[in-house]
Amino acid sequence: MARDQIDMTPIESRDELVAWFEKGCKPASQFRVGTEHEKFAFTLDGHRPVPYEGPKGIRALLDGMQGLLGWEPILERDNIIGMFDVTGGGAISLEPGGQFELSGAPLDSVHQTHSELMAHLAQVREVAAPLGIGFLGIGMTPEWSRADMPRMPKGRYRIMTEYMPKVGTLGLDMMYRTCTVQTNHDFSTEADMVKKLRVALALQPVGTALFANSPFTESKPNGFLSFRSQIWTDTDKDRSGMLPFAFEDGMGFERYTDYALDVPMYFLKRGDQYIDVSGLSFRDLMAGKLPGHPNERATMSDWANHLSTIFPEVRLKRYLEMRGSDGGPWKRLASLAALWCGVLYDTASLDAAWDIVKGWTAAERQKLRDDVPKLGFAASIRGRTLFEISGEVLALSRNGLVRRKRFDPGGQDETRYLEPLEDLHDRGITPAEELLEKFNGPWQHSIVPIYKEYAY
Repeated sequence: MARDQIDMTPIESRDELVAWFEKGCKPASQFRVGTEHEKFAFTLDGHRPVPYEGPKGIRALLDGMQGLLGWEPILERDNIIGMFDVTGGGAISLEPGGQFELSGAPLDSVHQTHSELMAHLAQVREVAAPLGIGFLGIGMTPEWSRADMPRMPKGRYRIMTEYMPKVGTLGLDMMYRTCTVQTNHDFSTEADMVKKLRVALALQPVGTALFANSPFTESKPNGFLSFRSQIWTDTDKDRSGMLPFAFEDGMGFERYTDYALDVPMYFLKRGDQYIDVSGLSFRDLMAGKLPGHPNERATMSDWANHLSTIFPEVRLKRYLEMRGSDGGPWKRLASLAALWCGVLYDTASLDAAWDIVKGWTAAERQKLRDDVPKLGFAASIRGRTLFEISGEVLALSRNGLVRRKRFDPGGQDETRYLEPLEDLHDRGITPAEELLEKFNGPWQHSIVPIYKEYAY
C-alpha cells in the first residue's frame, strides 16, 4: 500500500471530491504505467516468516535498503515502515504480514518497468543475503498459517485487523497471507476512464487466470488455482467486487464518488495517530457529524486515504489499478504491465476488447469472476471458455504493443514481455496448474522445493 497522503485542506463539498478524480485526466502522450508487486520474505534457514524486529528482521532489511538507496524513510512512531524516492520515483512499503512491496514509479514503457524491477531485485538481494532472507514469488503463502504470520507496526493495519472479522471470514488471510502484482494505467478524459474501467473490470478474470498462482494452503492443495482471488469474495463485500454500477448509464467520476462515499471508513490519520472510525460514514465526516468525533472535519488527505481502503477488482484513483492477479516469479511481473498496456493504450485494441465484453450482463460477469479462482481457463461465459477469450486478449495486447512502437536499446518492442503468458496459454495451463504438476510429480507432495524454484 502506498504511503498515506498529507493534505489537510478542508473539504467543503462533494464537487471537490469529483474534481479530485478529474485531475487524473492527461493527454495520451503523457500516459504512463506503474507496477506494484508484493513478495514474501522468508528465512533461508528453515523457510519461516521474517519478523519485524531483530538483527535479521524486516526492520533491518528496511534500514539496509534505505542506506543503499538513500531514499527518504517513512516512519511511524520510531519504526521505519517504508521509504520513498523524493525525485518522484518509487516507494517501498510493508503489507500487514511483512510482505515486501515495491510501488514502482510511473514510467513511459514496459521496458522501463522491467529495468526498474531488475534493479530492485538486485538491490534487495544485496541487502537481504547477509541477513539470511529470501523472497518468494507466489499469490499466497503455501505453508504458513495465520498464527505464523508476524504483524507489522502500522496503525492502519491494527484497525483493519480488528475490523475484518466483522465483515467477512477471509479478510485476515487477504491481509497476512497473500501477495499480488498490480499495474496502474492512465486515462485522458472521463469517457476514456469509463471505457477502460469497463473493459478492465469485465476482463479482469483473464488477468486472474493468466496469473493464478495460489493453489496451496498450509502445505496442501486447497482446491483452487487462485485462492488469493477466492479470498476476496469473502473479505468485505462493501469495498470489493466487480462494480456493476460502472456499466450503467451515467457512469463517471460523480458516480464513483458516490460509491466511495458509501464505503465505510477504516481510520482517520491526525499527525502520527490513527483514529479508529471503522464502519463509520465519510458523508457524516464531511457534515461534521461523525459519531464520537464531533469536532473532526474531512480533509483531502482523508479522501485520498479512504480511496486507498477500497478494494474492487479495478480501482479508480487518479489512474486505474488492475487488482485481479496473483504475485508470481520475477519474469512474469512485467508481463502484467505489458498485457494491460497493449489493451488499454491502443485505440483499436481497446475497441476490440470492448466488442468482446459489451454484451455481457452483470450476472454473467459476476459468475465468470466467481468461477475463475477454481476453474481458471475452464471458466466460461456465453458458451465461450476463458481460455478462448484469453487467447483473443493476448492477441489484442500483442497487436497494441506493436503499434505502440516502444523500443528498447536493442530495437525490441514491448511484445517480448508477453511471452511468458503466451507460453503458458500455448500449453493450456495456468501457473497454478504448473505448480500442482510439480507438487504431484517431482516434488513428491512436498512444498519445500518451492523456496528454491520460485524464489527471486
